[in-house]
Amino acid sequence: MARGALQRSAELRQRLVSRRGLLLGAAQIAGFGLLASRMYQLQIIEAEQYQTLSDNNRINLRFEVPTRGLILDRDGRLLAANKTAYRVAVVPEQTGGFEALLGRLHRIVPIDPGDWEDAVQTAGRQPGFVPVVVYRKLAWRDVAKISVRMVDLPGVEVSVAKQRLYPEGAFGAHIVGYVGPVSRKELTSDPVMSLPDFRIGKTGIERIYDQELRGQAGQRQVEVNAVGRTIRELANAPEVPGAPLQLTLDSRLQRIAANRFGSETGAAVVMDARHGEILAMVSQPSFDPFLFSGGISHADWQSLIQNPDSPLVNKAIAGQYAPGSTFKMVTALAALEAELVTEGTQFFCPGVLEVGKGKFHCWHRGGHGKVNLHSAIVESCDVYFYEVARRVGIERIAAMARRLGFGTPTGIDLPGEKSGLIPDKDWKVQRYGRPWQIGESLIAAIGQGYVLATPLQLAVMTARLVNGGLAVEPRMQAAEKDAPKAVDLGISRASLAAVVQAMIGVTTEANGTARASQLHAQDMWMGGKTGTSQVRRITARERRLGVLRNQERPRAHRDHALFVGFAPLESPDFVVSVIVEHGGGGSKAAAPVARDLLLEAQLLHRGRSS
Repeated sequence: MARGALQRSAELRQRLVSRRGLLLGAAQIAGFGLLASRMYQLQIIEAEQYQTLSDNNRINLRFEVPTRGLILDRDGRLLAANKTAYRVAVVPEQTGGFEALLGRLHRIVPIDPGDWEDAVQTAGRQPGFVPVVVYRKLAWRDVAKISVRMVDLPGVEVSVAKQRLYPEGAFGAHIVGYVGPVSRKELTSDPVMSLPDFRIGKTGIERIYDQELRGQAGQRQVEVNAVGRTIRELANAPEVPGAPLQLTLDSRLQRIAANRFGSETGAAVVMDARHGEILAMVSQPSFDPFLFSGGISHADWQSLIQNPDSPLVNKAIAGQYAPGSTFKMVTALAALEAELVTEGTQFFCPGVLEVGKGKFHCWHRGGHGKVNLHSAIVESCDVYFYEVARRVGIERIAAMARRLGFGTPTGIDLPGEKSGLIPDKDWKVQRYGRPWQIGESLIAAIGQGYVLATPLQLAVMTARLVNGGLAVEPRMQAAEKDAPKAVDLGISRASLAAVVQAMIGVTTEANGTARASQLHAQDMWMGGKTGTSQVRRITARERRLGVLRNQERPRAHRDHALFVGFAPLESPDFVVSVIVEHGGGGSKAAAPVARDLLLEAQLLHRGRSS
């Protein structure tokens, strides 16, 4: 009986073992089945997807900075180019001590403390096999010094890079602009913008036409290992250089205009009267655009932004000045077109006009006596235009000013242009919450008070006056030579002729305010209009005590000097506007500059603008 029980127990254990074996075998079979299924999915069904992922991990794209497009003047002279610059980089993992290696380099060619610190920080946050740039703009003699000691400088690499060059330097800085490193705010998804040597346009033409000038980056397809080290190059697509850009600017006239200012500050514009081509546009003082190419130093930046004469501002398009008497042609045209005065209408100028409780003075304290429209412009009589303003009103003056190009940006291909200001009754209410006063019309009529204009707007006004009333618009790009013909402003030829003849009298008649600045060659004679813009209002007390002469005042209180002109007298080719900051009277400070620029423009380009 005991033997039977043992036999039954053994059989039971055998059945349990067999059942467990079957279960384990089934589990193993199921596991192998799942594994096979997953392998089939990975290797067959999803093979293409994982092949792509594998290639992306194994193959990298390396971008090369493209050569930036050239900027040329109207005759093909270089305004912005590229030059070879030598860089020195260090591969940290090959040095045996990165900072020790920097110390050896420093003894050969001094390293700026800021560059040293940047190099150490960069080396600390990137893989050791990635080169760290230490010098960006080395002269060849310094490269030679390093090259002959390369055996003692493990990890040092010398390479060639491209650097932006501005042959005209400060003479063309405000027009051409400059390039600089990409800031965090300017970064996009384009990987090229993250390259350490990539530069974008920051100001001027470099900024407006940045996309055209950039070109397309070169691409190198390389195979890398698991840590990112390059194993071999697989493909290479060369860069496409940026397109060249030709401007209407004449670099010779630009240089002459800048030099003509000497130590004075201000701005000047020389423009083709019919087509709007800008031949010269200067703003003084200027700056060296090359300072920005590799990243400007803190000291240089502070020097520029703390300069009270604002060298970084293009005053030709962003300087807003009271136009003074150069605005009187606007008032004259508004009156003639409204038929509220004629060429023969006369007013008496005793030197001051009383309106209500206010006194409005003429620049000529003794007065001009009887004057008409022609003599009022020739001699720049303020009282005449006060009388005109009383009859015409600010609305008509403002409307004519806008037709001639004031109050809105001209649309020039440059960043930072200001609109100036042409006030009217609605503007006064919106701005100050007070109604317009008659005295404000009188002041606006002579280009003072709230009226503001840029030197470029003054040049545009002059062109529209002398080209027969065509709404010419200024332009900088030479490729726009076949731009649509300017539309007619609808100003009567008789009114335009009356104003232009008076402007001719300013420089040709004995009493003309700019007679002393007339050109000597009669076939090149110029016409124009002087202007003086008050920087500080003269009080009644100062008038009683005697106003100090302009040169006796502190510079900041001296008047601005203005002149707008055209040449030659018959069928004018060129117009000019000049403002000399704190220069005093327009006849003494601005007219001679304008005369010289119109002479040079005619000598260089006469007959080419038709």
